[in-house]
Amino acid sequence: MRPPWVITSNRALREHYEALQAGDLILTRISLKPGEEGLLLDLAERGISAFPSLLSQALSRSKTLQATILKEFMPPGTRVIRDRHDVIRALSEYAELGVGEVVTKEDRANCGLGIHLWRNVEEIFNHAGRPPLEFPFVLQPRFREVKDIRVVVLGDYLEAYERRHPYSFRNNLYFGGRSQPYELSEEERAFCERVMVRGRFPYAHLDLVYTEAGGPYLMEINLRGGLKGARLSQEEYQRRLSALTEAFLKAWLEEHPEALRI
Repeated sequence: MRPPWVITSNRALREHYEALQAGDLILTRISLKPGEEGLLLDLAERGISAFPSLLSQALSRSKTLQATILKEFMPPGTRVIRDRHDVIRALSEYAELGVGEVVTKEDRANCGLGIHLWRNVEEIFNHAGRPPLEFPFVLQPRFREVKDIRVVVLGDYLEAYERRHPYSFRNNLYFGGRSQPYELSEEERAFCERVMVRGRFPYAHLDLVYTEAGGPYLMEINLRGGLKGARLSQEEYQRRLSALTEAFLKAWLEEHPEALRI
């Protein structure tokens, strides 16, 4: 039985993938090509651990996976649309709720570029499955009264700021949005912690909202995100991230002193 390995790069991961075994550690975010997401499941089934966790890496790659696993934290009416049968079901559900305008979110798009506003679900049915609305995607009611809060959690560092856009329902700071510091309540801090525990996120960027239906709700979570609007600089962010990674490795090596870095 060989000693455990610590895989520190994607190059090493690819080179030694077949030789990995239970007890090994992957100490990097895993770069995957489209269609390779199943590798994360394979690694988990083989007993290989990772920092950040394999689950958090999978969730960061997919809005539809987030809306499936973290649905309990999301606004009412959030659902994943994978085929036209799901659209038909949403037609009935949203009609019963009295929902008019709706929003769709492309599975992999970021920076607000994959968010689209529709007059109703019937309009979605006429386009779903073809460009510009290919499956799968996330469907939500369009909320009129929204408070949008970005939260950055990085070890003992926590920062929040509210985002607003005067001319768009997309509160995107890269396309005309504005931000201001926001003081999180204890309830909001606890909410973020519950989300991160469920998704096994050791650190995260979380987007929270309050709507006319209440809140806080989770709109999205990611291991990385833009820092526009934050006090934290990219340099300080990277320093803190490296410190978190090294602290995790130090604790792990105390239990596996014979481990080898690959």
